[in-house]
Amino acid sequence: MVKPSKIFVGYRALGFVCNHVPLSLKYIDAMNENLVVTAVGKSFHTYLCSSLRLLSVSGQHPNEISCLASESYFEFTACENVIYAWKKGTQMKHVYKGPTENVLFLLPFGSHLIAVYENNTLLVWDIATEKITVEIGLSNFSVSAIVHPSTYLNKILIGSHSGSLQLWNLKTNKLIYTFHGWNSPVTVLEQAPAINVVAIGLECGDIYIHNLKYDETIMKLSQEWGAVTGLSFRTDGIPIMASSSTMGHIAMWDLEKKCLHSEIKEAHKSSISGMKFLPNQPLLITSSSDNSLKIWIFDLPDDGGRVLRFREGHSDPPTKIRFYDADGKNILSAGRDSTLKSFSTEAVYLNKSLGHASYNRKTAKKVGVKQDPLKMLPIMDFCSETTREKYWDNIAAVHRNTQIVTTWSFSRSCMGEHKLLHDRFKRMKNIEALCVSISACGNYVLIGYNSGHLDKFNIQSGFYRGSFGEDKAHEGNVRGISMDCFNQIVISGGSDKLLKFWKFKDRSEIEVLKLEQSVSKMVLHRENGMLAVALDNFVILLVDIETKRIVRQFDDNGGNISDMAFSADTRWLIAATMDSSIKTWDISSGKLIDWFTVSPICVSLSMSPSGEYLATAHTGSLGIYLWANTTLFNNVSLYPLPENYDPYQTDLPLITMDGKNDDTEDVEEIIEDDMIPEFQSPEQISDELVTLSLVSKSHWLNLLDLDTIKRRNKPKEPIQVPKNAPFFLPVISGLKPTFFIEKEGDWRKDSEKSKILEVMQHGSEFFQLLVKSNENGNFQIVMEKLKEMSPSKIDVEIRCLSPENGGSEQLMECFLKVLLETLKTKKYFELVYSYLALFLQIHYEAVGNSKLMNILQEIEKDKSWESLQEKINYCLCLGKYIRSAVI
Repeated sequence: MVKPSKIFVGYRALGFVCNHVPLSLKYIDAMNENLVVTAVGKSFHTYLCSSLRLLSVSGQHPNEISCLASESYFEFTACENVIYAWKKGTQMKHVYKGPTENVLFLLPFGSHLIAVYENNTLLVWDIATEKITVEIGLSNFSVSAIVHPSTYLNKILIGSHSGSLQLWNLKTNKLIYTFHGWNSPVTVLEQAPAINVVAIGLECGDIYIHNLKYDETIMKLSQEWGAVTGLSFRTDGIPIMASSSTMGHIAMWDLEKKCLHSEIKEAHKSSISGMKFLPNQPLLITSSSDNSLKIWIFDLPDDGGRVLRFREGHSDPPTKIRFYDADGKNILSAGRDSTLKSFSTEAVYLNKSLGHASYNRKTAKKVGVKQDPLKMLPIMDFCSETTREKYWDNIAAVHRNTQIVTTWSFSRSCMGEHKLLHDRFKRMKNIEALCVSISACGNYVLIGYNSGHLDKFNIQSGFYRGSFGEDKAHEGNVRGISMDCFNQIVISGGSDKLLKFWKFKDRSEIEVLKLEQSVSKMVLHRENGMLAVALDNFVILLVDIETKRIVRQFDDNGGNISDMAFSADTRWLIAATMDSSIKTWDISSGKLIDWFTVSPICVSLSMSPSGEYLATAHTGSLGIYLWANTTLFNNVSLYPLPENYDPYQTDLPLITMDGKNDDTEDVEEIIEDDMIPEFQSPEQISDELVTLSLVSKSHWLNLLDLDTIKRRNKPKEPIQVPKNAPFFLPVISGLKPTFFIEKEGDWRKDSEKSKILEVMQHGSEFFQLLVKSNENGNFQIVMEKLKEMSPSKIDVEIRCLSPENGGSEQLMECFLKVLLETLKTKKYFELVYSYLALFLQIHYEAVGNSKLMNILQEIEKDKSWESLQEKINYCLCLGKYIRSAVI
């Protein structure tokens, strides 16, 4: 069983739209709407075509979905050799398990489902009964496409990788006809609006409109962009056919003129996996392996197409992510596709793209992003500030192997006009910007370079405002920059093993902190003034920028630190390392409290300002994963992990609608009892300290004042004797029998005397315990017995220790020995001195005995109280000084 992190539990994944599996289109009569189904890893999404709103996310499959198909009632998915039937996109209704080979193609066929497997076996499943009705072995025929020709009852057309086609009758299980083809693998088969006519797309780029009845080619079309990946016909009365290619282009063909009508170049960044015209509408929906889904409308004067709606994520994995606003509702993400995007944690429709990075945006719009010769390299580091986002650019980005720093605007969702670069670098080669930081006021940008320079720019105008240091800030690379929240201190770290503090205003050096190794990465918590510095030897240092001193050091990291983040309250420091680990350090104690591993490696992480989520990005993954902080809604016991702790590998969060994962068990149910051992406080923390008992103050604080308490509680008037005496009162015999009546005021004294007499005559249990403890040397049982007694009972027992009250000098000596031995253990400190004070108050006349005096002198030699009083006075003095200094 996979055991999760103690603090973080998988919540949901963001940024996934579709993949290389072709989309499927279905029509719902009750809704009068078209739905599009796309595969995303181990689940599939269902979108509403009218708005591309996400309707549902299916459950998780054991592995990635290989193909999918749909009809008006079910969605069918194939995972390895198993086929699943889903209702409404979320309810699994049927499971079809056939051969051991994987499923290649699915085709709903009335009340049946056709499935083609890797061993070229064609099976026809009965959807309701989950039984195989027909099995066809296609020997020496590698299936590459399949379609059901309209009006051809019980017949299907199959295309092969050799280029030939076969027409089969499923009812009779016979091959009707074989089409020899055109010596090129068939990639797509699509039914035309005309009867007996299908469109055949080939790997060479040719498209044939073929009549099946007469085995004649009506027309031949050819696209120059590679293999045909999709074909679709308009059904709104205009004879147009669309074809797609592996290069992401779309061609529109005029079937009447038998020529190219128009084209949409770079409709997608990569190969188009699926394409369908909506029934009786001039709308074309396309999907691609670039993680985008688009709807095109053909309403231009020349019947050309334009994007009507789209939904997209990163086409290449993210390089860095950061929460943007103070509410933690948006995540900025820079990807290897040279884009900067914003993902909302609340609703998918709030996602937006800030565009592609280009040296010339106007040229990029004319020639297209994919063909842009001035396209910039991916963003490797960026910094944002929300203070002035409505007025000018508020994001600065550093690109890979580039000396120019670009600016972006979140409110306008576009790339800014400024490209920050000092004139000195225009004639220098091999200069790269490595890190960037924006001031808290949102006016200035600091840029660090591999040459050691540290420059300051105004982000509103893009003007240069000075450099730090006489010539360079560092002798090596500048690998980290941070600024405090008051624009007073700038901290820079470099590969020269120096951490430098600068004045922001005049750019003069304040102090230099020498480190053991070069700085690798820096992260500052501005509100708290804590700076986390990762070194090349995998050690993380925590620096207080006010005192400019190292306050914590976190070792034992198993690899290079890829990213770090503080929690909102600065209680934790979370670090991702290149050994697939994500560790959480408790800053106050300096201990590791949480450690889990993920696959693939985490390259960037960020903690939300509200403390709700931890966002992570991983190598090779296009999405962003959110982890919920369980300490906000659950009682979690956090304790330092043992040195031999072996972390568990945790699965990445699933793609869900609302973050709810039905397959994930409760964290409390998953974590076993042995993972959280019960904390047991030690009996004695230190030999230099004393330990108090856990009894209440009323047990020992009022022992010396019992007489005063009794006098105050004594009733002001004597108790009235009832006039009607009960029948059980004693009677004095005589000539005239009379009742025996006590004198007023004697009842309380007699009751006290009766207690003492009882102890004197029979010997109490406490006396016997004293004698026994003196014989075996176990004095703790006496203290435990005293803790169970009431204050009045303790007073009576101590009074009875004297010989005149039924005790003896031996018992008094035993009692003092109990107090002495307990003091040596430094336990029950307040009880011992309370009992000793009561003993001396009652028996002060008897302490002249030599044996008792010797024990009391040994008790006097104990310096526990003097040591404790000295420490208390020290703490009081220090606290008073701190309060006076603050005031």
